[in-house]
Amino acid sequence: MHRSRGRGRARALTVALSALFGTVMLLGTSAQAVNDSSPAQQRAGHDMGSQIREHEGGDPSADPATARNPSVKGMDVSGHQNWVNWRHWWNKGMRFAYVKATEGTGYTSPDFNHQYTGSYKVGMIRGAYHFALPDRSGGAAQARYFVANGGGWSADGKTLPGALDIEYNPYGPTCYGKSKAAMTDWIRDFSDTYRKLTGRYPTIYTSTSWWNKCVASDFGDTNPLWVARYNDYIGPLPHGWGFHTFWQYTSSPLDKNLFNGSYDQLERLARG
Repeated sequence: MHRSRGRGRARALTVALSALFGTVMLLGTSAQAVNDSSPAQQRAGHDMGSQIREHEGGDPSADPATARNPSVKGMDVSGHQNWVNWRHWWNKGMRFAYVKATEGTGYTSPDFNHQYTGSYKVGMIRGAYHFALPDRSGGAAQARYFVANGGGWSADGKTLPGALDIEYNPYGPTCYGKSKAAMTDWIRDFSDTYRKLTGRYPTIYTSTSWWNKCVASDFGDTNPLWVARYNDYIGPLPHGWGFHTFWQYTSSPLDKNLFNGSYDQLERLARG
């Protein structure tokens, strides 16, 4: 009888431990869903164009021919680069940089401050960018989070308007489960809120394929376009824009960009 009672207690303890372990596992799964990623990914977040490269491919390493139009070389970085040798890239001709600041409303890049300051100190015109997660929170909320964590703008001639990085969903449906109309509303909320907070419309970074699939309305009259296409030619632009302001053309060995104009025009864009 004592043995039976002991076996009963042991079975009860086993059940309790199993339930507790299952709860811990469930909480761990939920935490990972909130953090969006593995521990390594949690630290660095998603870099600009990471999902475009995955879905659209292409990545030439050579600079495209730009003899027909004036252009200025630049780059963009995130936590994936960590410490950047800005002097090296300045000597390679880079004159502007965009630095990742935020993602959604729960991630700030731990490398933002030293990257943003380092690019400025070497002489580059720099700006910040935000990786959008439109299914996690509203556009206005993410714009406020971005501005509060490094994404602001000042008319000092050295600060570019913040950029909204909106591309393929890293976690689920391509268009984040939104219709074209709903996605357009989300982007407009972000854009209008950013303008109210800073006085500038944000640059919109995207690819032609993603934009034409997921967005209904045009933003060409208000927002500069930063188009991603990893090739030696830029190709068709997203609907709504007749010209581009920036072109991200490669990620080898890091993301490189061209400003569509002269250095004086880049300075004017920074000054507003």
